[in-house]
Amino acid sequence: MATNSTAPQTTEVSPVIPDTAAAAPAKATPSERFTQLVMKQFGGAVGAPEVTDFQKRLIQGYFIAIDRALKTAEEERLRKNSTNKSREYDNLLPVTWDNVNALDLALDVVHYARMGLDMMQDNHLFPIPFKNNKTNKYDVNLMKGYNGISYIALKYALESPIAVTTELVYSTDTFKPIKKGLDNHVDSYQFIINDPFNRGTVVGGFGYIEYNDPTKNKLIIMTRKDIEKRKPRYASPNFWGGKASEWKTGEDGKRYKTEVEIEGWFDEMCLKTVIREVYSPKHIKLDPMKIDENYQYMKLREAQIAEMQANEEVDIYANGDVIDTSPELAPSASAALPSASTGYQVNA
Repeated sequence: MATNSTAPQTTEVSPVIPDTAAAAPAKATPSERFTQLVMKQFGGAVGAPEVTDFQKRLIQGYFIAIDRALKTAEEERLRKNSTNKSREYDNLLPVTWDNVNALDLALDVVHYARMGLDMMQDNHLFPIPFKNNKTNKYDVNLMKGYNGISYIALKYALESPIAVTTELVYSTDTFKPIKKGLDNHVDSYQFIINDPFNRGTVVGGFGYIEYNDPTKNKLIIMTRKDIEKRKPRYASPNFWGGKASEWKTGEDGKRYKTEVEIEGWFDEMCLKTVIREVYSPKHIKLDPMKIDENYQYMKLREAQIAEMQANEEVDIYANGDVIDTSPELAPSASAALPSASTGYQVNA
């Protein structure tokens, strides 16, 4: 008798291939690495206070502004390379987060955030990337703007003034200082802008610090010579004006070095110089009881940067100086430049 035998059915099973791409840990973004490093520095000291919500917001703003500054500096690096006469002068180090001295930057951010300096506020704090020729890395200098200078001066003042006025004086203006003396118990001044639309050339500037007790009021006067003495040794003509060299291609296809006159932003740089002088501890005294680790760190870093610049150890990617601009704009944008004719006043 015949029997029907049924062959056993087999089911083909595809081999399971492990998803190595999913298993590999995702590389942290620059924002995540920046935040992690800053938070680590915040909690590095024994007994260090916790990061406040306000400081977290400041740190987020720092990353946004620094990231924008790095991108702008990279564009400038590529532009300069394209205009070099010879490739031997090219800067081959891209201005990216991977090439930033992250540890020093994180330490700077910690101390500046603890002081309350805010990169998202107009003219508070600006990131200036520069190439450190010793380390072949990019350091980011955190430079105070007009409002940052006044904020720090008032924060650490022995006695906070009720108002501070700074002005440039032009050749058509009338300026008469009234200094304290036997017959006058208060520093004062007379200042008249005779021709607001054609004020002539800058001849100097002044600052006036007012207190609740008028006898403490102080008038600071700077001549044009005083201002120009404080001009950086290697000041960029893009800001201070003057002659600059450019490479241009001639009709024969060869590149030639030419000298051009640049108008710059001389008045604005003069006003900024006056502001720095007026808000200095020489005129607004510091309270020794208020001086903390963060202030001391800030002054140390500023001295270190100045020394490196003096020794020509850095290539700055803000054309050698900085004009205070709104953080929403690139460092070279002129739309937010303060008008020198209106001066600068802070009411405390």
